[in-house]
Amino acid sequence: MVLYVLDALNDCQVDRAVVVVGHGADRVTAKLLNAAPEAPLEFVEQSVQRGTGDAVGVALTAFTAEELDHAEADLLVLPGDTPLLRASTIAELVRVHRETDAACTVLTADMVDPSGYGRVVRGRDDRVVRVVEHRDASDAELAITEINTSIYCFRASLLGPALRRITPQNTQGEYYLTDVIEVLAEAGYRVSAVVAADGAETSGVNDRLQLASAEAELRRRTNEAWMRQGVTMVDPDRTYIDTTVELAPDVTLFPDTMLQGNCVIGAGVRLGPNTHLVDSVIESGAFLEHTVGRRCRVGERAVIGPYAVLEDGSVIPPDARPGPFYTATT
Repeated sequence: MVLYVLDALNDCQVDRAVVVVGHGADRVTAKLLNAAPEAPLEFVEQSVQRGTGDAVGVALTAFTAEELDHAEADLLVLPGDTPLLRASTIAELVRVHRETDAACTVLTADMVDPSGYGRVVRGRDDRVVRVVEHRDASDAELAITEINTSIYCFRASLLGPALRRITPQNTQGEYYLTDVIEVLAEAGYRVSAVVAADGAETSGVNDRLQLASAEAELRRRTNEAWMRQGVTMVDPDRTYIDTTVELAPDVTLFPDTMLQGNCVIGAGVRLGPNTHLVDSVIESGAFLEHTVGRRCRVGERAVIGPYAVLEDGSVIPPDARPGPFYTATT
């Protein structure tokens, strides 16, 4: 999930990306390094989970005093559980932050049902004066529908001093990063806000239902992008393509086709219905119907299936037509 967030961040051409890890730190670090070996990632560990404010304080240890004191340095803070966040939204947050000369700029969203989210409280000139967590909010604050997305841009030189002024005076006994907003506002600094054009884009994933919803939206985006590049999907809602898959123009995907891993699909290939391929190469003009294949290679114009199994490492020559109920072995 965090890889989607890091991809969006990378598209914004940031100088550094520091990931705060906690529970299962070694496993998470290894997973991210393996999945994105070329990404310039750095890791710091929050050994005791004492809230978001403490997590950001731990992240600051990755930077030198000179980096943090630089007059033009800004720090983005992004949660790792918002896979739908777009690079364009991050860029807009940074743009407004710099244009308004803000100490902090918060990405917010307007929600019909804001239950469970921190509320954004505004004051004079529509400036943000504080964010109050749902569990600590008054009845009047609970009526606010503008919520905090936990996505921020901070002026680097002000963040550290503000963090040192917050205390865990809340029902959870944690250091809330949101308390920094009130600290900055009370000190006379400007705290700006950008309302997300699509509130769903900022949604966090906290349970399996939210995970399924996020996965569906990511599939929709992936499929839409491929269709705009000349790929035909008979039923996009029943077509599943990993972001690592490569598709040539004029590929046709029938319902219940699933392509996983590093599949490479050539021009004019027809796949499905009910075809599942993993890490496979299908050369131009081939047709696979009701076929399952893993790390296989199918030559040009070959016709496979229905009800074929291409076992790990199998190779099908060009123009082959092995017929139904075929099993290819290495």
